[in-house]
Amino acid sequence: MLRVQGEMIRGGTSKCWIFDHHDVVATGVDADTLLLAAYNAADPRQIDGVGGASSTTSKAAIVRTSTKPDVDVEYAFAQVGIGDARVEWTSNCGNCATAVALYAVHHQLVPLAPESTTVRMLNINTGARLSGTIPTPGRTAPDAGTARVPGTAAPGVPVLLGFEDPAGTSTGRALPTGHALDTLTGPTGTVEASLVDAGAPAALFEAKAFGLDGTESLADFATAVPALTVLRRQAALAMGLVKESDPVSHAVPKVGVVARPVTYRTTDGTLVPQDAYDLAVRMVSMHAPHPAIGLTSAVALATAAAIPGTLAHRVARQTADGTLRLGTPAGVITARAVPAKQGASPTVLLHRAARRIARAELLVPVLEGRPA
Repeated sequence: MLRVQGEMIRGGTSKCWIFDHHDVVATGVDADTLLLAAYNAADPRQIDGVGGASSTTSKAAIVRTSTKPDVDVEYAFAQVGIGDARVEWTSNCGNCATAVALYAVHHQLVPLAPESTTVRMLNINTGARLSGTIPTPGRTAPDAGTARVPGTAAPGVPVLLGFEDPAGTSTGRALPTGHALDTLTGPTGTVEASLVDAGAPAALFEAKAFGLDGTESLADFATAVPALTVLRRQAALAMGLVKESDPVSHAVPKVGVVARPVTYRTTDGTLVPQDAYDLAVRMVSMHAPHPAIGLTSAVALATAAAIPGTLAHRVARQTADGTLRLGTPAGVITARAVPAKQGASPTVLLHRAARRIARAELLVPVLEGRPA
């Protein structure tokens, strides 16, 4: 039985186990083997592990301090399989980055400032650079706060999360194919798509192409997931993210539908008027509808909506101050693009909340280098 220290932190609408890189190395097994056993990934219920049996609760980050002069913390993000003994290392997660920032403050991986502390982060999966700014009054790390985000009623420590120069992180270009519109082939024929790389690679489609209006319940949107799963593979090939011989990834690119704003009700029944947001969106997380929206997807949408010719630009209400209010199943989430230094794409800012839930020693059943 292996033993490893871990910390569970809620970042936004995800739960993420955070591990220190040196502790993982000290177990003597590779990270995939350790996580598959710790989460009981092969079981769709993850009943014998620390996974939560959903895409938003089967996540991990492995953290270490950085030797780079402009980075405080480096982290590897892992999306752990559910009923699938596989770990995806190809993407990033903004909610887990929010958790990493709070972890860094509490473990003094960055010097604390007297009012607020900014943690400069590098996601080593994608090369994305992020910042997380957390209040640290009197140079103390907070355990509680009053910040809330759509998707959970629970309060947490406020974290201002910034995606710095997010365009082209994975492919080198905001539009990997060079086109604002592409045509892909799905199960029922061809469909228009906007393939964007910002925050994370994303394939966006108009909701009406699937007979939707973009404000569906999770159950109703689920009817489009099989078609979007096929189209995700086509998008990955078109964007140069994979080769034909590579295995199918359910994490990259992010995939979803967009539409013009209309009045709708959130998952908890709250009425959202048409004029309360700028773009309707429903995204897929691994194999299922996302209950809110991944933050990397929000960055991709904010970028796409600002590029003339994309599907997001076609249907979004345009604003003058760089904000984009996204109508998600959980409620309205706002992203704000702010100008960056010359030659860099705008930094995208999102207000998040985080809370430390547990610190624990995980007892991991690993036999002969393989999950028990």
